[in-house]
Amino acid sequence: MPEQSKSSQTGIKSLTVKVNDHEIHYLKGGSGPPVVLLHGGASDSRDWVQTIEGLADRYSFYAPDLIGFGQSTRNKDGYYLSDFSDFVLEFIDKLQLKDVVLVGHSFGARICVDVTLQRPDNVRKLVLADAAGLGKVSRFGNVVMTIAWAIRKVLRQRQPYPQFLAKEGEDSDWLCVNELPKLKTPTLLIWKRHDPYLPLSLARRAKKQIAGAKLLVLPGYGHAPHQQNSEAFNRLLTEFIDS
Repeated sequence: MPEQSKSSQTGIKSLTVKVNDHEIHYLKGGSGPPVVLLHGGASDSRDWVQTIEGLADRYSFYAPDLIGFGQSTRNKDGYYLSDFSDFVLEFIDKLQLKDVVLVGHSFGARICVDVTLQRPDNVRKLVLADAAGLGKVSRFGNVVMTIAWAIRKVLRQRQPYPQFLAKEGEDSDWLCVNELPKLKTPTLLIWKRHDPYLPLSLARRAKKQIAGAKLLVLPGYGHAPHQQNSEAFNRLLTEFIDS
């Protein structure tokens, strides 16, 4: 169970819990059916504050800093994709969450796919927002990420993400396109119309590969619909969960 707690003025609690050998920080807020929120690859749990605040009267939210991110512990050697999915499964078990709704953004959505494939009996619904792993990052997106990494390096700032590792024979981009037809969980894809990193065409292709999947597109340019279109995102999330 949580080892320490600090409540914010918004009612969101900042908690820590030990998951195996990891000291994990996460945000908890709201009441109702459990929803687990997984942040993107250069972010942390704070990305989900607008979602938690906006829907706290409907669901119980759990938003961890993934291992190696935010206030959670980070090892210097790096992590494989399986380390992240194993962690999320252990986090869910540690908090004794049942019939969860999994919501992931970008890299977090990629982890959600693996978790759902491994534990379909405990994932009630799946929401993928501008998800990584459905295709390669655009050339422009790679340039932007490289420049951001270099600037932080020059300024001696801590990178917001750990080192990512690929096992022998594993795709270094952690693509999961071939795994998508195996998903049987009700799935919603939410995408920005003009995503500079992961174009909408990837979501359209994924929709065809996941049986019964829905794709909803939010207007404008960007990569984070849950922040840039928070009210619309919250509405679509509620409609999907409650449908």
